[in-house]
Amino acid sequence: MGRLKKKSKLKRRIKLSMLTFVLKIGGVVTYSIIQFNQGLSAAKKENSSDSEALHTDFAGEEVKFGEVKVLLIGSDAREGEQGRSDTLMIGYYNQNTNEVKVVSLMRDIYVDIPGYGMNKLNAAYSFGGPELLRQTIKQNFDTDINYYAIVDFNGFPKIVDLIAPEGLNINVAKKMSKNIGMTLEKGEQTLHGEELLGYVRFRKDSESDFGRVRRQQEVLSKLKDEAISVNSIVKLPKTLGTATGYVDTNISNNILFSIGKGLLTSDQVVETLRLPVDGSFTNQRVNVGAVLDIDFDQNKQALEGFLSK
Repeated sequence: MGRLKKKSKLKRRIKLSMLTFVLKIGGVVTYSIIQFNQGLSAAKKENSSDSEALHTDFAGEEVKFGEVKVLLIGSDAREGEQGRSDTLMIGYYNQNTNEVKVVSLMRDIYVDIPGYGMNKLNAAYSFGGPELLRQTIKQNFDTDINYYAIVDFNGFPKIVDLIAPEGLNINVAKKMSKNIGMTLEKGEQTLHGEELLGYVRFRKDSESDFGRVRRQQEVLSKLKDEAISVNSIVKLPKTLGTATGYVDTNISNNILFSIGKGLLTSDQVVETLRLPVDGSFTNQRVNVGAVLDIDFDQNKQALEGFLSK
């Protein structure tokens, strides 16, 4: 009888422990959903544009778990316009290793756009949105993209201020003013959302787009570091919800939470690559203007090696 009572008590304890565990998980999930929706709702009240994912033709393969590649598009379109892609990046995240990598694609690369012929890479977005851009990258660089995320000039400063409310410490290498709607003085200083937008957009100097790409990668890396130091897992759902309100994306909430959690709990540095790589291109002038005529084999090898190492 004593043994039977002990077994019965043990079973009850196991059942109670399991029930407690399930309730805790349920509570966390419920809290996360509520916080995410609160952040999303607050962002949409401020954001007058429609940030819902409208590009239903995007044919990237969905990821259950593993390596995720996201087409990151900075759009210069104003309301009611498609516009060209001002910034083009491939964000890579490995859910197994928490590796974070960013590939910047120069917008003036001379590529073959499916159905449109030879043109600048950023023209693909204007002609057919993120899906045609995905097809163009696949055809010219032989890499598949799973998802897309588009941020316009209005959304970028708000997302930056959300992640880094105290701003980012930036050493501005030179005075910047032309075509960015502000003046940034030379020297080390703290920049906030609107100023950081000007910083990453500036290209009217001898470095042109090459300097701009370097600054964009710099800011992304600093934002990742800032997210780790400022945000916690408790704040993560609301942070993601608010950011999503300013982004047009087809990334599911499950993948979004997985990436966000991984980024905030990982000490991995953000590895970066720029295409074309040094020594693989020449500057040319063709019917569509100044372009980068690149060695595609060399750049495909560089991209494959970077993502697989």
